[in-house]
Amino acid sequence: MGVVETLASRNADFVKTQFTDGLRMMPKLKTIVIGCVDPRVDPASVLGAEQGEIAAIRNVGGRITPRTLEELVMLRKVTQAAGADLGPGWELIVLQHTQCGITLLKDQPELLTPYFETDEAGLEAQAVADPRAAIAHDVAALRAESRLEGVRVSGLLYDVATGEIETVVAP
Repeated sequence: MGVVETLASRNADFVKTQFTDGLRMMPKLKTIVIGCVDPRVDPASVLGAEQGEIAAIRNVGGRITPRTLEELVMLRKVTQAAGADLGPGWELIVLQHTQCGITLLKDQPELLTPYFETDEAGLEAQAVADPRAAIAHDVAALRAESRLEGVRVSGLLYDVATGEIETVVAP
C-alpha cells in the first residue's frame, strides 16, 4: 500500500473515531501558532491542543516573514468577516525549535535573502543560527505590526530532544 492509500485508510478511521462534527472556523482558544514544517514539531501535538482549539501556520523555521505577516493580516480580515476579530483576546504564539534545519542554511544568503525579503546586511538581524534570538526578533516583528494591534504575542522554544517547551518571550 502506498502513502496516499495508507493515509486515506487512516482518514477512514479518523472519521469513525475522532471526527468532531460542528467545529467552528474560529479556534476555540482564539490562538494561532506559527511554527516550523518539521514533522517533529506539530503544534497541536506538542502543545496538547484538541481538534478545533488552535490554528497553525507552518513554514520553514517557523519564522515571521513578510509573507507570514500578510497571511496573519488576511486571517484578521477573515475573522472579521466571520463576525469575530483577530484582535483583543487573541493569542499569537511563535513556536520554534532546537535542531531546526533552517540553521543549516545560515551560510546560504542566496536562499535566505528572498525568504526574509531582505538583503545580506539584513540577514544578521534574522538570527538564523540562534533560535532564542530568532524568537525574540519574530515576536518583536509581530508586536510592531500595527495591523495586528491588540493581539497578545509570545514566543516558545520546543526542545526536540526532551519534548519540553521554554517560554523565551512571555505574552
